[in-house]
Amino acid sequence: MTTTEQTSTDTHGVQLTDVAASKVKSLLDQEGRDDLRLRVGVQPGGCSGLIYQLYFDERTLDGDLVRDYDGVEVVVDRMSAPYLEGATIDFADTIEKQGFTIDNPNAGSSCACGDSFS
Repeated sequence: MTTTEQTSTDTHGVQLTDVAASKVKSLLDQEGRDDLRLRVGVQPGGCSGLIYQLYFDERTLDGDLVRDYDGVEVVVDRMSAPYLEGATIDFADTIEKQGFTIDNPNAGSSCACGDSFS
């Protein structure tokens, strides 16, 4: 698994693999907009306590941490950053799973579906 990155001054520790960056670029091309970025965060919920949020956002909020991966901006809010430090976002396209996956070293436990953690 390889990652591409260019750091900025206010950055975060979330990694985006080349495969995931390529998929995000493809999805952004389909949207036909160049003002969107990938926002990653956590919020209370799910069966394990916290759930991941992964969506396109046109906003940049005060305190956001931004990292550019070969033209794909990944944004994390300051409250989510400690929970996501060192996490890697990948994209799987297999018969068993299709979609983005998050490998998070900060997750002590997770639910069976993998959408929530504690």
